[in-house]
Amino acid sequence: MAGSGSVQHPNGVPNGASHTRIGPSLPTLDRLGIKDLAVKSINPQRVASLWFQTFSHHVQSGDVDGIVSLFIEDSFWRDLLVLTWDFRSFHRTSNIRQFLLDRLAITKPSSFRLEEDRTELEQPYPDLMWIQGLFRFETSFGFASGVFRLVPTPSAANSDQLVWKAHVVLTNLEDLKGHPERIGPYREPNPNHGKWTEQRRREVDFVDRDPSVIIVGGGQNGLGVAARLKYLGISALVVEKLPKVGDNWRTRYEALCLHDPIWYDHMPYLQFPPTWPVFTPARKLADWLEAYAHSLELNIWTSSNVTKVEQDGTTKKWAVTIQRGETGEERSFKVDHLIFAFGFGGGLPRMPKYPGMDEFQGKVIHSSQHKTAEDHIGKKVVVVGACTSAHDICSEHVERGVDITMFQRSPTYVMSTKEGIPRLLGSLYSETGPPLDIADRINASFPNPFLKEFQKRVTKEIAEADKDIIEGLTKRGFKLTWGEEGSGALGLVWTKAGGYYYDVGASCMIIDGRIKLKNDSLIERFTKTSIKFEDGSELECDVVIFATGFDDARDAVIRVLGSDYKEKLKPLWGLGKDGELNGVWRDFGVPNLWYLMGNLAVCRFYSKHMALRKLKY
Repeated sequence: MAGSGSVQHPNGVPNGASHTRIGPSLPTLDRLGIKDLAVKSINPQRVASLWFQTFSHHVQSGDVDGIVSLFIEDSFWRDLLVLTWDFRSFHRTSNIRQFLLDRLAITKPSSFRLEEDRTELEQPYPDLMWIQGLFRFETSFGFASGVFRLVPTPSAANSDQLVWKAHVVLTNLEDLKGHPERIGPYREPNPNHGKWTEQRRREVDFVDRDPSVIIVGGGQNGLGVAARLKYLGISALVVEKLPKVGDNWRTRYEALCLHDPIWYDHMPYLQFPPTWPVFTPARKLADWLEAYAHSLELNIWTSSNVTKVEQDGTTKKWAVTIQRGETGEERSFKVDHLIFAFGFGGGLPRMPKYPGMDEFQGKVIHSSQHKTAEDHIGKKVVVVGACTSAHDICSEHVERGVDITMFQRSPTYVMSTKEGIPRLLGSLYSETGPPLDIADRINASFPNPFLKEFQKRVTKEIAEADKDIIEGLTKRGFKLTWGEEGSGALGLVWTKAGGYYYDVGASCMIIDGRIKLKNDSLIERFTKTSIKFEDGSELECDVVIFATGFDDARDAVIRVLGSDYKEKLKPLWGLGKDGELNGVWRDFGVPNLWYLMGNLAVCRFYSKHMALRKLKY
């Protein structure tokens, strides 16, 4: 509580308040029935090896009940394309059992191998520990990797002995048999590599062939998947409406900078150099994406637009017509898969409508139209919104000496990058972290429903570390939240893709008043020179910037495909009942139609899975 050395819960729910529990719980030692555990006496390598031997034996012999006996009741199995050819999370042994009954005999896992040098005991909190192990195996069609985490339970025969059981198992498809990535020892020699030859020109222009896949959108997701497809031997064409690769970042407001650290943001195959800044400026990222596309020789048509799309009802192939910008000519292709990679900004800018906006004599724009605060020097500016873009734009105006007011409509989760990012990412993504493929595999092994519970503790820990910021914002009247049920940024990211701000300096500007704050009444209308609020107050202004996000990304797809597809498309983003993301990177509701979005880390990991799906059909 405030004044007692802890931080008041920003949304008014006191620390320790009870909630009706739905879903998983943390496997704490107390909940597992463990008392006085002697950590130093645990040999994690031996424990992991013994469990893994039994696990692999039961799996290869098809003994489902034997496998399930190795799990605690409140456990997870997350499968990424290996056994289900989908992204699926199964919670509790009853669901794990049915999943194995349905899929184990079909996929025939075999050749299990424990990566012994990756086994370790982890204890994130005094009452929470597990032994983590990584492994490799095969199925009837592919090569796979896995992660398991074991927790201690009392022995039924002897309460002084421990029986280690699985709390989480991840199975992750790495490659399909017969289709290795053409990298390392599998890469093919190309004497013309890097040279702009007639052969390369014909390849980019698709002179005498059709691509197998068309990707609409040349941001990080489109480029990442194009690279994955290329090195699996699948031809792909990226269609980008802007003049240059990277313009989706290059043309945004000047102050834009990634709030994720470099170690988390590498692209597939080509990592940022060690001289790169920890937080990447948008224009620097734009140039990197352009260099990335050139270095990997991806097939891209810029200044181009898809003008017509039709799907064959029998073959499910797509007939796609593209107007190419350089010449204005139209080309038509028949492709197996159509991928939309518009990202979160695929929908139209969300612009609230208020009475009097047409009478306002100043300028009203969306944040996507904003370029630089220098355009507003000497004017009074109001930013509507209180999440990442709003904070960035406000701080940019402060640095240019512009009178700026943030209008906050709803509570925002705030954490500092200094205290929050290391606690969110742990040691996985840092200068001393493990190799990127290992980090990604471990990161993916934490099912979202479990992470939500775990992040409740992390969120409180971050809030305590950010105590001065939290108390300063609260004193200023800034409306704070701890996210869904106190889970902080994570729940907001996966469910709303918004509602938060990773502080890189704007919070201090709010606290000291350089960014003025208005949030005590809703907007009623615009006047010729001001915004009038429901409580009768007015705010004089010359410029209003709406940092209010974008509409449903599906709308961008419907604008291309036509309204007939509106009822067929599944929701994008947000978590389904099993805790997996809806629509994005997986079945979108129409055969051979896909949608990609997410940050660079999401793109890096799931782009491989997306490319592997193209080999299935």
